[in-house]
Amino acid sequence: MDFGYDEDASKIQDLLKRFIKQRVLPLNGEWHRRVAGGDYPLDLLEPLKRQAREDGLWNLFLPDLRADQPGTAMSTLDYAPLAEIMGRLPWAAEVFNCSAPDSGNMELLQRFADDAQRHRWLTPLLEGEIRSCFAMSEPDVASSDATNIATTFTRDGDDYLIDGRKWFITGAAHPNCRFAIVLGRDDQAAEQLPHRRHSMLIVPMDAPGLEVERNIPVMQHRAPEGHCELVFRKVRVPVADRLGGAGEGFAMAQARLGPGRVHHCMRTLGQCELALEMMCERALERRTFGKPLSEFDNVKDWIAESRLEIDQARLLVLQAAWRIDRFGNQAARVDVSAIKVVAARLQTRVLDRAIQVFGAMGLTPDTPLAALWTWGRAMRFLDGPDEVHLRTVARDELGKARDQRGHTAAYFTL
Repeated sequence: MDFGYDEDASKIQDLLKRFIKQRVLPLNGEWHRRVAGGDYPLDLLEPLKRQAREDGLWNLFLPDLRADQPGTAMSTLDYAPLAEIMGRLPWAAEVFNCSAPDSGNMELLQRFADDAQRHRWLTPLLEGEIRSCFAMSEPDVASSDATNIATTFTRDGDDYLIDGRKWFITGAAHPNCRFAIVLGRDDQAAEQLPHRRHSMLIVPMDAPGLEVERNIPVMQHRAPEGHCELVFRKVRVPVADRLGGAGEGFAMAQARLGPGRVHHCMRTLGQCELALEMMCERALERRTFGKPLSEFDNVKDWIAESRLEIDQARLLVLQAAWRIDRFGNQAARVDVSAIKVVAARLQTRVLDRAIQVFGAMGLTPDTPLAALWTWGRAMRFLDGPDEVHLRTVARDELGKARDQRGHTAAYFTL
């Protein structure tokens, strides 16, 4: 494995860092003031988006961009440090058209949409003209097992009728969110196998019968783009808006989640790096009992442990990215589960230490630490809870042990 970056990839990293430092960070204070007042500042975003596209910092996450599509195609491995750089400022990814869940939706549409769907939905997404959301999780079932998804797609002539409820749907409150990709139980699915009962439909957000019930606060923090509850009451969608075939929804959902989890984890590493830098600066500046916090052994331990853990997690994430690029999403399935657990736990540990060093200030909106800790805790559920991913890793290890049962016998000394 070679985690080095060629000249072109290194140049894009440097360009991205300069762009954020010179153009995005100066607007950070205004962004947060306006968001706190209930405004989503599109007028700040649009000029930045235009400049990012002119600078070649556009749609960086999509490796299979076609020549007629806007953007700079990067491999998963080359995109990983870019996601980390963007992650330090949670609203930055939208500037470069690399926001979740749009990035995952664009991957889905790129792979599975027909020409009409690409023209109507993928092209404006790639152009940055609209936003989207992905509606999978539900309040009434254990959505960690996606075969439980209960929202129904009932065939009615040339249409489907959708009935159900979804929640924690990221991006649904964004003022430019124009459609949702919805996973539901399809009565047209021929197979009765649990993984062949669900399909995906592309649903306009203004479809009659679709309501955004509420934007759900996550541990008392309300995301400006929303983690929303959606209600579908006899929402009529043409069969032509089904993505892929009947019963193929579960497989498409799994294909979507692999690279997206890598992106999430790299953004987490960027936030952990920021927290560590802030922790170190605070430790050098803050004095107690006659000396700087940096001279207390327990604070030194927190700093050192954070450095080690961030670097360890980064290597694991880069390994997953390398395997996706080389062998495909399915081959990296266990690696992706591993990084999902490691990154989420890392964020809560590092942010907790940083908050402790900052004292009461770390609990306030004066720093980004409290909000970033909240996101780390939420990540232990997002894209599957820790327990599901740990089970995936354990099953893989036990499977290898069954295949090689008895090979450790020679190591016994009795």
